[in-house]
Amino acid sequence: MTQHVTAVATQPIAGQKPGTSGLRKKTPVFMGRHYLENFIQSIFDVIGCRDENGKGKTFVLGGDGRYFNDRAAQVILRMAAANGAGRVIVGQGAILSTPAASHLIRLNKTDGGIIMSASHNPGGPHEDWGVKFNMANGGPAPEAKTEAMYQRTLEISEYRILEAQDVDLTRIGRQDLGGMIVDVVDPVADYAALMESLFDFAAIRAMFAGGFRMRMDGMCAVTGPYATEILENRLGAAPGTVVNKVPLPDFGGMHPDPNPTWAQALMDEMFADAAPDFGAASDGDGDRNMVVGAGIYVSPSDSLAVLAANAHLAPGYKAGLKGIARSMPTSAAADRVADALGIGKYETPTGWKFFGNLLDAGKATICGEESFGTGSDHVREKDGLWAVLLWLNILAVRKQSVAEILAEHWAKYGRNYYSRHDFEAIDAAKAEAMMQALRQALPALRGRKFDGMRVSTADDFAYTDPVDGSVSVKQGVRVLFQDGSRIVYRLSGTGTEGATLRVYLERYAAGPDGLDLDAQAALTPVIRAAHDMAEIAAHTGRTTPDVIT
Repeated sequence: MTQHVTAVATQPIAGQKPGTSGLRKKTPVFMGRHYLENFIQSIFDVIGCRDENGKGKTFVLGGDGRYFNDRAAQVILRMAAANGAGRVIVGQGAILSTPAASHLIRLNKTDGGIIMSASHNPGGPHEDWGVKFNMANGGPAPEAKTEAMYQRTLEISEYRILEAQDVDLTRIGRQDLGGMIVDVVDPVADYAALMESLFDFAAIRAMFAGGFRMRMDGMCAVTGPYATEILENRLGAAPGTVVNKVPLPDFGGMHPDPNPTWAQALMDEMFADAAPDFGAASDGDGDRNMVVGAGIYVSPSDSLAVLAANAHLAPGYKAGLKGIARSMPTSAAADRVADALGIGKYETPTGWKFFGNLLDAGKATICGEESFGTGSDHVREKDGLWAVLLWLNILAVRKQSVAEILAEHWAKYGRNYYSRHDFEAIDAAKAEAMMQALRQALPALRGRKFDGMRVSTADDFAYTDPVDGSVSVKQGVRVLFQDGSRIVYRLSGTGTEGATLRVYLERYAAGPDGLDLDAQAALTPVIRAAHDMAEIAAHTGRTTPDVIT
């Protein structure tokens, strides 16, 4: 087939505004006429496929294996070639976990990368699909870039695509596409080598050899091949340790979100008689994690704090941490660790891109979000398997159970009881009206009592980046009580249908008493206050959340 570049006439398509993690819509929307092509052309128009000297740039391309990724990859490759890119590094089968893609961008010093994923959202012909651009540092494009991409979608009149046969993405090696180099690489090898450089594989291997048992749920998503190679092949975990290990286009009908609701089978196993010593799960694109011990669940906020307090036990972090960063809705447990270590602590808006400047500037080493995301400066994305391996390293060195480690941590730092209640697929107009009413009520909330707790302050969180001075406003409504309790309200930007209201609930117990309560029971007065204050039922018609984490 003769290869030639075609300029295809198009026109703007409404609604192509990226959220905190790129552009996400239902799969049929992306499969619609010109929809994917318009957005990809807008990315290339903003980023550019040639440098100032006219040399073609190098990009990374991969995704979580969900439905439509294979076809979208071919379109993106042909558009990259048509726009003058010089080289694209692609994961075999168009597969790359998000942290592995970030690592490949950094390892190969590329000009960025395109990641095809809707993260923890369901996949399939009628489910979700997404795409985002990561910069040369390996992290998600900042707001200035995503806004420029959006503005470009509003004025686009044509896109450029190479008319050519598909690249063979099943075969590792180099191929030519209209003069552009396409390097198909093993999606796991470089990432596995990075993990081996950070953690004490010998100690973890010895722990498994001594009878330590684990269950890792890949949720039929992208982490399966990575976990199988590292846990079973390199660390000697028993065959079958990794379940649901084969990535499927529809994730086997699962909702690949590693939390107690959607990873119920893992939770049941970890709370049964003769449970394994350690359990974990990861999500659609491999950047989130859930950690469970035998008979005990570890909240993401507690996980971040424990990992930060013990990171020095892993070779890659033996020199200590430069700082700890958390998203605003994440509990303050990590702040207490930072204070004890005498290092910087940072509170950012939700969205991993806000951590990028802190990591690049050397102000933070470990970052985390309450939405099951944890990571460090080894990449510029959150990293589910990295968190699991750091936990294993800590367990191998301390030779204690997860429950024992948590108990000692709470005895030292106190416990931040914490939970997130999600109200999903709410009518967007009603959700916005509720948030607007809440914002208007903020001045009147200060000093009021709810369920015996008095409000000390209430605001709409705004963030000034300590590195570049950029300002982000309206990042979530915060209500702080005099006793240290806290409520945060946010509308999530990761869904594709309606609005998701997230309510974050926190109550601090200094100890030594009251450190072993059920989290939902400990939070009961905060939960009641959250409903009363925002009049959730009146605005949304909902009285109970769809998901509790």
